[in-house]
Amino acid sequence: MNSIVRTKFSGALASLALAALFIAPPVPAQQATANAGAKSGSAADSSDPVLKAMHEELERSKTKLKMDNVPAPYYIEYRLSDVDQFDAEAAFGSLRQNQANHFRSIHVVVRVGDYKQDSYYGRGMGSAELAPLDNDVVALRRQLWLATDQAYKMASEALAQKKAVMSEFSGDQPFDDFAHASPLELVEPLAKLSYDPKPYLAMIEKASALYHNDPKLDMLSAHASFRAVNQYFENTEGTVTRHGYAVYQLVIAGSTQADDGMKLDRSPYYITGSAAELPSGEKFQADAEKMVATLKALREAPIVEEDYRGPVLFSSDAATDIVYSMIGRNLLGERPKPGDSARTLGDFASNYKSRVLPTFLSVVDDPTMKTFQGQTLIGSYDADDEGVRPSKVSLIQDGVLENYLLGRQPIRDFPDSNGHGRAAPGQPTMPTIGNLIVQSKTELSPADLKKKLIDLCRQDGKAFGYYVETMANDDPRLLYRVYEKDGHEELVRGAVFDELDTRTLRNDLIGVGSDPLVSNREGFVPSTVIAPSLLLDELEVKRTDAKNAKLHEYPPPPLDAPK
Repeated sequence: MNSIVRTKFSGALASLALAALFIAPPVPAQQATANAGAKSGSAADSSDPVLKAMHEELERSKTKLKMDNVPAPYYIEYRLSDVDQFDAEAAFGSLRQNQANHFRSIHVVVRVGDYKQDSYYGRGMGSAELAPLDNDVVALRRQLWLATDQAYKMASEALAQKKAVMSEFSGDQPFDDFAHASPLELVEPLAKLSYDPKPYLAMIEKASALYHNDPKLDMLSAHASFRAVNQYFENTEGTVTRHGYAVYQLVIAGSTQADDGMKLDRSPYYITGSAAELPSGEKFQADAEKMVATLKALREAPIVEEDYRGPVLFSSDAATDIVYSMIGRNLLGERPKPGDSARTLGDFASNYKSRVLPTFLSVVDDPTMKTFQGQTLIGSYDADDEGVRPSKVSLIQDGVLENYLLGRQPIRDFPDSNGHGRAAPGQPTMPTIGNLIVQSKTELSPADLKKKLIDLCRQDGKAFGYYVETMANDDPRLLYRVYEKDGHEELVRGAVFDELDTRTLRNDLIGVGSDPLVSNREGFVPSTVIAPSLLLDELEVKRTDAKNAKLHEYPPPPLDAPK
């Protein structure tokens, strides 16, 4: 169970100001329907009013969208995101949020130029608007019309700006601005939330009421957040997709202060693809009680005083955080700014065909995998948000970087999408991980990994090594000394890692466990990391230099005060 609460999508989009209109308004509903029947788009157009509206307005834009002295678009795409969300939060045993929210957003991209060089730059990356909730074809078309007009104007300005920037550099760009893709028609069943809110409201109220057990807690809250997102997509190349997902999340969060003022936090969470996979009320309450107990133990734990350099063992929970932040983020094929000679962004930008991990490790990303060891993987999908089927991608093979995750924006040596272009509602697409999986040729049981940690301590003459149970922002949140003499563990606080980076993973990672953990992550789009425990033979652990906060000036109200 991971200890970091991932960022949720905020449930609100700011409307953009609209400029003067260059396209004639949509044709009346009766005429639009007749024209659609004559032209025939997708078989799904007539049965889904959203796809119908998108198709009819896209067909009209293909023929009518043209400003004087500006080239007509060579490509247009419409993406509509329908979001159904439930959020509830309790603090100190009482609800303080309980709401359901339903909204739609549209994101329209108009590209001027050609596949080699186009306007997808700066403000030319698209126009976003809130969209009507009713399945009113004319209303939906009207909103699409406004967003298309805005996106076209932005594209024409962006192309001029881009050409001016590119003229400052000699030589042609060695890759296209936009990758070709075969048309895809894939209309899946709509994703829907399926839950009864009452049990979850009771669960979070009961869990947050545990503050009665510890008067030194500053905060104790619990949160339930469920959302279903359906993405509708159509472009002028003939692609039509409708796909969706549902994500269910429960969080327990608590904070306290030690006597010296050090702030201590914990926030274990569960993220699943169905309500049935969430923990029972009894399990959730037991874990809440465990979290409250660990906060008390942290408050009373000794502070890391020594500067330590030696072996450190990361649990599979902590390892998924390392893999996500230090490997996954560096495997994204994000194009650098114009004029930058790097292949992509991140620590692996210059490591193509070079070793980035030990030779016994490989990393793949497979969005086509739906489950792992009986658990639903929320990073799976059948079409990305650019209308491309995802591929299983071998990213690191025997330690050597072989590939990047790509959408339809090429980078040097990688001209094609591998189906990893995804987007949050109303936002531009960008390459993202789907299901990122660490694989190893050699594995040790957790018990054998701990034994190896102790053996390394004995070889180095160290009284103890370190075991990391959970992480937060690349530093330990639950950290234990493991003593060489008898293997007992002691919780400590106030530690940070020094030089925990991609170079350390490449050079100092010496062992992995046989205990892969599924870590579903609710970021701007859902993703999953599957990783085992990791053993580093050398890492520096030192005391944080962050200043402690002041203690409270006066005590909290008594826990037995009348309500």
